[in-house]
Amino acid sequence: MVLVFRSHCNLESWTSPLMNLSWMKWMGVDLRHYSKQVELELQQIEQKSIRDYIQESENIASLHNQITACDAVLERMEQMLGAFQSDLSSISSEIRTLQEQSGAMNIRLRNRQAVRGKLGELVDGLVVPSALVTAILEAPVTEPRFLEQLQELDAKAAAVREQEARGTAACADVRGVLDRLRVKAVTKIREFILQKIYSFRKPMTNYQIPQTALLKYRFFYQFLLGNERATAKEIRDEYVETLSKIYLSYYRSYLGRLMKVQYEEVAEKDDLMGVEDTAKKGFFSKPSLRSRNTIFTLGTRGSVISPTELEAPILVPHTAQRGEQRYPFEALFRSQHYALLDNSCREYLFICEFFVVSGPAAHDLFHAVMGRTLSMTLKHLESYLADCYDAIAVFLCIHIVLRFRNIAAKRDVPALDRYWEQVLALLWPRFELILEMNVQSVRSTDPQRLGGLDTRPHYITRRYAEFSSALVSINQTIPNERTMQLLGQLQVEVENFVLRVAAEFSSRKEQLVFLINNYDMMLGVLMERAADDSKEVESFQQLLNARTQEFIEELLSPPFGGLVAFVKEAEALIERGQAERLRGEEARVTQLIRGFGSSWKSSVESLSQDVMRSFTNFRNGTSIIQGALTQLIQLYHRFHRVLSQPQLRALPARAELINIHHLMVELKKHKPNF
Repeated sequence: MVLVFRSHCNLESWTSPLMNLSWMKWMGVDLRHYSKQVELELQQIEQKSIRDYIQESENIASLHNQITACDAVLERMEQMLGAFQSDLSSISSEIRTLQEQSGAMNIRLRNRQAVRGKLGELVDGLVVPSALVTAILEAPVTEPRFLEQLQELDAKAAAVREQEARGTAACADVRGVLDRLRVKAVTKIREFILQKIYSFRKPMTNYQIPQTALLKYRFFYQFLLGNERATAKEIRDEYVETLSKIYLSYYRSYLGRLMKVQYEEVAEKDDLMGVEDTAKKGFFSKPSLRSRNTIFTLGTRGSVISPTELEAPILVPHTAQRGEQRYPFEALFRSQHYALLDNSCREYLFICEFFVVSGPAAHDLFHAVMGRTLSMTLKHLESYLADCYDAIAVFLCIHIVLRFRNIAAKRDVPALDRYWEQVLALLWPRFELILEMNVQSVRSTDPQRLGGLDTRPHYITRRYAEFSSALVSINQTIPNERTMQLLGQLQVEVENFVLRVAAEFSSRKEQLVFLINNYDMMLGVLMERAADDSKEVESFQQLLNARTQEFIEELLSPPFGGLVAFVKEAEALIERGQAERLRGEEARVTQLIRGFGSSWKSSVESLSQDVMRSFTNFRNGTSIIQGALTQLIQLYHRFHRVLSQPQLRALPARAELINIHHLMVELKKHKPNF
């Protein structure tokens, strides 16, 4: 009982005094008395607890019985759960078995589905539906259903070939049917395409219409290519032979009729820049072209390479003949080669699309069709150039080819690249030869054989100016260094020629007038077409300025030569510090002052008239007069400065000097206006 009591006792009531033992001792409490008191309290609590247990004994017995019953129930539950555990173990093994069986069934299902798909594809590829048979045997080739079923037949034939390569025995069951359908389809397609090709041969037929119609059925040739290569080759060969003859016949006829509308008079070997106008020809020779200004003058001929004219409709010869129209060679060349370019581009694209070729194969097939036509065109051009002496026409043809080559590149048609190179290989040497012939003609020209000479611009320099400006303006669009080199050689020879002709004049003044007139004329013509910063313009501008300055000095020399000489001498003395020597020139200075004051107006008037008579270009004459008057004012101003020196400052004649500003006002009255 004591143990029970102690186990149910509140430990706090025990521990608290013990913890405070030291404190009670310190406070003077009697520990023995306190111990007895605690023991008494424990006994009381023990007795009370015993009475409580006795009172609850029935409840405790009932609780014991309940606990015993619960143990029995829990034992039965343990047995039941053990049975359940064994049952679940057996179910788990069954589930694993079912899972394994399900996985195996899934594998078998997927295998069967795969086999079914393969077999379905195989059966679908081998089975020949009645719609296909009906369309191939009965439908016209132009009907859409024939094309649809032909594509189906092509797919089935490809599938059968693939299965046969794999050793599929079922292919033998449908091979015969497919072969008969293929033969029937090939026969119908062959007849249809050959009929279209033969329609090209009919006279007055626009072959481009049936050619365009063939593109709608380009799969026909693809079918032949995959199923009957011999027939495909037959059709291709027939197309090549037919179109080759058609193009050759068309261009030969067109070229022949086109050349009939060329100008009747063309440049000949004697129509060169340095040939004299007085040159005699035979009694039966044709008249010269020098009067027509078309050999060395560009005029409106340059429009042939403008964007609007370059791709304009081709010339129609019979229409031009009815209207009695004539054209230069470059216009005929442009029309011929634009037709060739347009048809070649269309033909190349058709060949690539219909015959399913590209790259070198497309080039070979294109040249099989167009080769004879291109060769004929080259031979004709070579024959024409052998007797052509029109350098401007040849140069325009070169630039036409360069532009057409760019157009072909933009259209992605490289098949003509070799042809363009061959044409340029004919044109460039001829152009250079004609230029060299003109250079040689100018070099070998003898001024003494030119007859009567005057100071006006010479016809040879005018020819050069027109010719050079024409080539420079054309060359600016697509620059070529070789052309500029040849023009440089020609320019050197023309400059030398002008100097040789000028040497034929007896006086230096006439020589300068001749040089200035020719330089001015050549510069004016060049500036109309060439750029202001071109080499030719800069060169002749420098020559003109130098000769103009020399002429002005030559012009001022007779009336004012004494004044010029004195001013130069006096300035030289002043510069050397010998101004004292001017004191001995008083008489000379007085004579110069009075001579200038009495004659300058008449001298300026005579000078102006002389200039306007000497120069054909009024604007140039005006510029020269203005330059001469400006130089005269500068000269008189320098004369004033010399007279302001101390040695001459007291000279009485200084009072007779004309005021500079008054002189400028008076000289302005002599400035001509045009």
